[in-house]
Amino acid sequence: MLGDVFDTEDLPVRDRVEAWREITANALVPNEFRVDPASGFRASLRAANLGGAQVAAMTYGSHRTRRTPRLIRRSDPEMYAVGLVLRGVQGILQGRCHACLDAGELVVYSTSHPFETVVDVRDGVAASVVVQVPRALVPLPPSRVDRLLAARLPGHEGVGRLLAGFLVHLSTDTGPCRPADGQRLGGVLVDLLTAWLAHHADAVDRTPAETRRGVQLLEVQHFIRRHLGDAELTPAAVAAAHHISLRSLHRLFREHAGGTTVAAYIRAQRLAAARRDLADPRLASRPVHATAARWGFPRAADFTRAFRTAYGTTPSEYRASAQ
Repeated sequence: MLGDVFDTEDLPVRDRVEAWREITANALVPNEFRVDPASGFRASLRAANLGGAQVAAMTYGSHRTRRTPRLIRRSDPEMYAVGLVLRGVQGILQGRCHACLDAGELVVYSTSHPFETVVDVRDGVAASVVVQVPRALVPLPPSRVDRLLAARLPGHEGVGRLLAGFLVHLSTDTGPCRPADGQRLGGVLVDLLTAWLAHHADAVDRTPAETRRGVQLLEVQHFIRRHLGDAELTPAAVAAAHHISLRSLHRLFREHAGGTTVAAYIRAQRLAAARRDLADPRLASRPVHATAARWGFPRAADFTRAFRTAYGTTPSEYRASAQ
């Protein structure tokens, strides 16, 4: 999903800090950068542009950064930046707010206001995912969002968990991404980020209906993926779990999921999960019918027929070729 951009392992130690300053200025925004020259600084960056949203997955050693008024006057893309800490303890100061963030926590900050960050790593490297979105794409009053800048926000619950999970998926998925896919993923990311900000800014009612429906679809799809092994997972059960009518659920998918039906989405996710298991050498001894039952296909014949229709081969043939 994200392309490799930079790795200090490709450079002599003496050139790493300056090269990192330049690459982050291009991929994110220009900052002053300080690091202990004796630390043997290490860092890496993978990035992608998804429909206007810039996503960067980074690792780095201990350092400090400052975005000063002078740098802002020189160049300001007017972005909101949201960071998810994956590893290490990291701090940020913007305005009068300061956050000390642990792994799994989120923070939002603005490229239009000065800020400082500090990363202190005693062993190995820290890691994070940062997404930058133009303020113009976030349909919330700036005064409401500004109250959240440099605040410590959880990534383990509610919409924060959905946003964090989506960022982790973007940073770890190694599959190809076509331009059209990038545009769609960028739209989903902006919708999810907007709903997350709206939730914390107590401005849900000001979030456009389109954004709320997009987030609702994400929540429904997340529920489906967590219950794929349940043979009783039907469109009616999904609708009941989200306290909406079956008609509303079908309309949600028709209007916001590219026209696919709820049943088709469930079937496709089950088949994809089964295909991953069939390709996993650690599960080579598991019978095909057991894999089918594990992912909600109690009848092996139904599974084989659906698998052949989707992938043009039988489950057994696919397992043999994959392994």
